[in-house]
Amino acid sequence: MLIHLHFLVILVRILGNAALKKSKDLARRYQDFVKTRNKTLPWASGPVPPDLGLHPSGGKAPASAPGPPFPSAAFSGQIALHSWGRKKGPKAPPLAASPGNLLPRPGDLPSPPVLPPPPGGLNSPLFCLRFRLLPLSAVSAPRANYRITALIVASALFMEQMDATVLATALPTMAATFGVSPLHMSVALTAYLISLAVFIPASGKVADRFGARNVFRVAIVIFVLGSILCGRADSLPFLVGARFLQGMGGAMMMPVGRLVLLRTTAREDFVSAMAWLMVPGLVGPVLGPPLGGFIVTYWSWRWIFYINVPIGLLGLYLATRYIGEVREENPGPFDGVGFVLSGIALACLMFGLELASRGVLSLTAMVMVFGLGLTCAALYFRHARRTPAPILDFSLMAVPTFRLSVLGGSLARVTAGATPFLLPMLMQVGFGLSAAKSGLITFAGAAGAMAMKASATPILRRFGFRNTLIWNSVVSSACIALYATLRPSWPEWSLYALLFCGGFFQSLIFTAYNSVAYADLPPSRMSAATSFYTTFQQLMLSMGICLSAAALHASVVLSGRQHALVGDFSVAFLTVTAISLLAAPVCARIPKNAGSDMTGYQDAPD
Repeated sequence: MLIHLHFLVILVRILGNAALKKSKDLARRYQDFVKTRNKTLPWASGPVPPDLGLHPSGGKAPASAPGPPFPSAAFSGQIALHSWGRKKGPKAPPLAASPGNLLPRPGDLPSPPVLPPPPGGLNSPLFCLRFRLLPLSAVSAPRANYRITALIVASALFMEQMDATVLATALPTMAATFGVSPLHMSVALTAYLISLAVFIPASGKVADRFGARNVFRVAIVIFVLGSILCGRADSLPFLVGARFLQGMGGAMMMPVGRLVLLRTTAREDFVSAMAWLMVPGLVGPVLGPPLGGFIVTYWSWRWIFYINVPIGLLGLYLATRYIGEVREENPGPFDGVGFVLSGIALACLMFGLELASRGVLSLTAMVMVFGLGLTCAALYFRHARRTPAPILDFSLMAVPTFRLSVLGGSLARVTAGATPFLLPMLMQVGFGLSAAKSGLITFAGAAGAMAMKASATPILRRFGFRNTLIWNSVVSSACIALYATLRPSWPEWSLYALLFCGGFFQSLIFTAYNSVAYADLPPSRMSAATSFYTTFQQLMLSMGICLSAAALHASVVLSGRQHALVGDFSVAFLTVTAISLLAAPVCARIPKNAGSDMTGYQDAPD
């Protein structure tokens, strides 16, 4: 009997020590919770259910206090701790309410009283757990699923980017099917780019009016429908119309998808979410050419478009299942005049750049196209100054972090457009490699982009946005300069290593630009910012292709040759390097602590 009592005492001591350890752990968690609650969790208002017998002020709930049934599947418990010692301490009066700064937006749910530390101290021997009830739809879903949301949006970006590059390898085969010259097939690429230029500026306003998730899902449906029609095309005019329809869906998918991510992700998770988002967009252009060659060789060029159908249907299901609806309560009027003027201006500029780089426009036609585009652009600027809510809001450039991200990111995106265009051509034309071998080597850049995903957040937390962007601009430019020294005699492993490093730093720089751009913007301007940012992004990607093609063509012409050699590609890569280096002084003007609430980086103020 005494032995049993002895073991019982030991057991009680063990349990007591465990309980004390647990209480101290809960106390530490409570301290962290009090410090960060107003920054990360919008508390639900309303009295505590009478089942718990507690009142928000700390005492017993009156019998008349209403409350939902407990437990309830529609609510999740958040734990607060209150001291409960032997002597009942004075009741702490509630402090003033403090609104949260995350979803739901301010005004949707009023904040409860901010409670001070318990009167008995955090090391009191006993604690009472009080549960506050919070709707799952308010914060739990976005906080838990931001990676899923990022991957859903990224799958749409992957489908769009891969489709744009995979088509280039199939143009000769498609031309034979339609009975036209391969040179005339470039209009199929141009139709898609023009559609993007026309409809991207309207994406933010449409998302505000009809809901971002609804527009994102409709955009996927339009893109998939356009892909099916492209696969069924039996003539070039039919293909051009289907590509224009496909571009309408693509114009809405990326900016609206990014808007969904902006409005459902906490600021401290945003860098990680953007890292997840960027990888498929960088993999798609690299994977496109070898995949297109494989499909054309072993199947049919029509499967280049049909492959989008299962990807799109999967994205549609996942968007319906995991993405919540977000929309602006007062979207304001739609700027129809601005939509027409900006659409004509951007379409003419992109159409002119695309065809000028291919050498299929006469000087007179080029002057007419660019003249019309510049005229409409001037008319739009005049219109935008007189309109309270223009389709492309240039007043966003007054925000320093957004302005510098647009300017620096535009220079960097010239590189992003040029590299996937030049590298496969260098491998096949300059080195004489097959399309499959070229695709395998250039895929090392995609592997570097994927490796960056886990490194972006620690790097930005350690060095901040400004330091990372400055040095990364230099290192990324150095990688491009090394591309100019590539020769067939290089060991194969060195090609993989260099392209891996280039893909890593290029992905990191775009993750940083895409994150810091929204660091100082209020939620009400996110939709306008995504439309503006994506428009410039698409314009500069096309500019990168055109400039690199022009540099390559100029080198060939000045050397008096008919075909490009390895040295001509070196000229093109060095031209792109010079443009990429211009981003470093732009990044030096970014404030030191810009976006520190996203990364956790802290440094002395400027």
